[in-house]
Amino acid sequence: MKPIVPTTAHAPRPTPHAFPLQERRVDPEWLDELPPDDPQAIGSRRDLRRLNWMMGHAGILARLLAESPTAPRKLVELGAGDGTFLLRVARRLAPRWREVRVTLVDRQTLLSAGTRDGFRRLGWTVEAVEADVFDWLREARPGAAEVIVANLFLHHFTAGKLANLLALAAGHARLLAACEPRRGGLALAAARLLGLIGCNALTRHDAVVSVRAGFAGRELSALWPGGDGWQTTERRAGLFSHAFSATRDGA
Repeated sequence: MKPIVPTTAHAPRPTPHAFPLQERRVDPEWLDELPPDDPQAIGSRRDLRRLNWMMGHAGILARLLAESPTAPRKLVELGAGDGTFLLRVARRLAPRWREVRVTLVDRQTLLSAGTRDGFRRLGWTVEAVEADVFDWLREARPGAAEVIVANLFLHHFTAGKLANLLALAAGHARLLAACEPRRGGLALAAARLLGLIGCNALTRHDAVVSVRAGFAGRELSALWPGGDGWQTTERRAGLFSHAFSATRDGA
């Protein structure tokens, strides 16, 4: 059943102590349930582009990827949305990473001609694949991805599904990098104040849900499949974000 998205000036907020933050709580986000042409969905994607910029996620992810000793030929983003975020990351990496082939995997095809041209001007090529990420990872041919990235995506999954996703990703890539919400009181307080910067009701609801589903400590590292010479790093990134990377030895 599609959630009813409030259209009033103030989105409903959970009471401050409704749920503890010590453990992750994964609830549906409204943006995932709306068609791409819904006016509130369009507004929320615009909000997310601004929030990504404010939180510095492109820079965080670019620094994680820059730790790779060699430039990849194939890069895949899971839950890629419209590709504009990865384009901002690509602009930071293009002087060092050349002729990269990008695959954007998402349940909706949102890649615009302008974003495609942006990658082309960097000397990169881009393909949008409309698919469930689990299906894509299971069915992708060997060598389809050297590097896999995710931005504000991994937190959508419960621990069991997330462990499965990470295991599938480890079977393809030599490097995975992700930037996710940080689960904590400061991030939750900021999420509840997004109306002050003009974010719509959809974004305000989903921001609170995202923080409660976010990560702290080494929760992602604990879910990463062991063995095979993998090294993981996990840390706070900025005030509200959580960075994770996994690199295969010798990659």
